Amino acid sequence: MKKFEDLHIQEPLKQWLRDKHFKEMTAIQEEVIPLSLQGKDIIGLSETGSGKTHAFLVPIFEKIDVASDYVQAVITAPTRELAYQIYAMAKEVEAYFPSIRISAVVGGKERARDSKKFQLQQPHVVIGTPGRLRDLFLEDNSLRLDKAKVMVVDEADMTLEFGFLADVDAIVSRMNDVQMLSFSATLPNQLKPFIRKYMHHPITIEIGKHQSNNKNIEHVLVPCYHRSYAETILKIMPGFNPYVCLIFANSRKEAHEIAQELRDHGVKLTELHGDLSSRERKQAMKQITQSQYEYVIATDLAARGMDIGEVGFVISCGFPNDLEYYIHRAGRTGRAGLSGTCYALYHEQDDEAIRSLMKQGIPFKHRRFHHHNWQDLRPYGQRRAKKDTEMQKQIAKMMTKKKRKVKPGYKKKREAEIDKLYRRKKRDFIRSKIKEEKKARYKQRAKELRDGNEKA
Repeated sequence: MKKFEDLHIQEPLKQWLRDKHFKEMTAIQEEVIPLSLQGKDIIGLSETGSGKTHAFLVPIFEKIDVASDYVQAVITAPTRELAYQIYAMAKEVEAYFPSIRISAVVGGKERARDSKKFQLQQPHVVIGTPGRLRDLFLEDNSLRLDKAKVMVVDEADMTLEFGFLADVDAIVSRMNDVQMLSFSATLPNQLKPFIRKYMHHPITIEIGKHQSNNKNIEHVLVPCYHRSYAETILKIMPGFNPYVCLIFANSRKEAHEIAQELRDHGVKLTELHGDLSSRERKQAMKQITQSQYEYVIATDLAARGMDIGEVGFVISCGFPNDLEYYIHRAGRTGRAGLSGTCYALYHEQDDEAIRSLMKQGIPFKHRRFHHHNWQDLRPYGQRRAKKDTEMQKQIAKMMTKKKRKVKPGYKKKREAEIDKLYRRKKRDFIRSKIKEEKKARYKQRAKELRDGNEKA
């Protein structure tokens, strides 16, 4: 692995990396930083936790001219939490470049304040959510992004998934000669038109194997049977002892309902989803960072890209519509060489999703937690073999019986023989029932006679 010391960057940047104890570059940093410094357009494909944030921050800070009073770099993130997370990393550089100005622009009630601030002075680097950046740039005209030389779209696939790409499109269409860097875990086909429109001969850098192949992650299917997700979680909780357990729900409403039911049973947890206010989400992230709770309930949008640290267990409550997000859920554990487990709670309606993931190579184990122990169940989809009855054996003989000469109408004759067999079986069944009923009536009459004699 190459070292940060070997990069041709300013000494203050190297000192920042030294103070953070960054010595060797991660795989994506080793690939992205030199190409970005050369001004190349880049498509970076890597999972969360691969070090991609510093892969684009280092080249950006190397190119910033603090003497120029205009926005020189724009970084977009699909959620407030992600934007604040990048902003927190970027703000550390101010101690080494006192004249640099870095601003965060996200949703909330700060629009008027931001508008006034930017009318007085433009930042050098702006980090924000696409919608708020677009409003301040194209509606208020207070934030001038048209002169920026670098545009980073972080978590581009999620930006597309949740409908924010149109805002990014509106911003980039007003820029001239801008270097584009797009980072995400996947490259959906719907993202390719945007890439062709704005990126010039982009270099694609894909780091690491798909998370579904991560051998450090154990995937366990857990049947809910008649229980709700919360009831199933409560049942399996004694089966593991997490330092952090990340629980994924498919919607905000579902996340809140599961959280409330678990709280009613005394489970200490925090929530992370879009129904929380900006203040509540900040508080939740602070609690998660400080490891105040063992259980965190989140939606895919809220948790994607978040730096939650070491996660020992993941619980997936059902499966998302886009099964790629199940891979991201499971990929929150089993990192940095550590082992992790993803418990996938399922109902009958999840059969198609499970089979699809199995075809993709997910090695599901099938277990239930019963009588204070984990018990292995039959491999998912494997049905218990039925014992052949005498009648089934006779039918099998009829179907496989070899004939030297095949006469016309033999299929109809075979069907008639099978039908005759079924009618005989039914007749025998009825006869046996009649015998049982006669026997029961005889016993009843005998009992009545005995009782009558005793009374007499």
